Amino acid sequence: MSTAVAPERKPDSKPPDRTDIREARGLRRLAWRMWRERSAYLFIAPGMLIFSVFTLGALVFAAWLTFHRWSIIEPEKPFVGLQNYRDMVDDERFVQSVLNTIYFTGASVPITMFIGLCLALLLNQPLRGRALFRTAYYLPVVTPFVVSALLWKWLYNGDFGLFNYYLMKGHVIDEPLQWLSSQNLAMPSVVLMSIWSGVGFSMVIYLAGLQSVPYELYESAKLDGASTLQRIRHVTIPLLRPTTLFLLVIGIIGSLQVFTQIFVMTQGGPVNKTTTMVYYMYLWAFKYYDMGYASTLAFALFAMLLVFTAFQLRLFRDGDKA
Repeated sequence: MSTAVAPERKPDSKPPDRTDIREARGLRRLAWRMWRERSAYLFIAPGMLIFSVFTLGALVFAAWLTFHRWSIIEPEKPFVGLQNYRDMVDDERFVQSVLNTIYFTGASVPITMFIGLCLALLLNQPLRGRALFRTAYYLPVVTPFVVSALLWKWLYNGDFGLFNYYLMKGHVIDEPLQWLSSQNLAMPSVVLMSIWSGVGFSMVIYLAGLQSVPYELYESAKLDGASTLQRIRHVTIPLLRPTTLFLLVIGIIGSLQVFTQIFVMTQGGPVNKTTTMVYYMYLWAFKYYDMGYASTLAFALFAMLLVFTAFQLRLFRDGDKA
């Protein structure tokens, strides 16, 4: 009687790995879920396509431009490696634009938030006609920036502007001030206009935050003998930390990208005293036609925004833990 002999196993053959089996099953399960929800993916496909082309695609292309001397009017667009980044570090006008942007941000954001908080505290009281005042303070926010900049440029005019007229009428000054032509007054003038335009937004956000503060906390503090300022310091401000963080992040991001006011009111002058990073980027892109260097400046701005935002989030997170 013959006995069946089992075939010999090849020395290099291995049993299937359980990890590979689980990964294969996971992929099949994922594919099945995607197929089951295919209608949802069809609905989001147009948005994803637009995002991929005009955001991700543009970002990748801008990164590629930073390594090229990419001029609009020249046919040759050579690869220059990190030369654009080296030029940026040695560019004195770029350094000046960074300092101008930091000056603008440091002056406009805190003042705008402080005035917005004061207005929110005032208009949160049961005053007569407070809805009208809220609307009036918020109107500059919905006014187009170009219109606001043109209006303030007219107010700042050295020959017939209302500011000089009333200051001379009140004998505050003896001769007209050149608000937008003076190296010392140009940037503060732009900052003042920006504060006027942004106070309404801070006021509305702080008003929304104040609505979420429990009234019982104010009553308890009042029973303990706390004054109005003490209630604001120890109750209102701590509970408005998330609102303050939101306004701070949004305000810094917007201020670091300031452009419209500069373009309409000063064109970066006088003597580059109001040239901000975005306006300097605009000059290289649409005046000097060097898209490679302009893209490099854009990535520098992105790095600044990333650092500032991460620092603020870390600062407030540590404050909450404390």
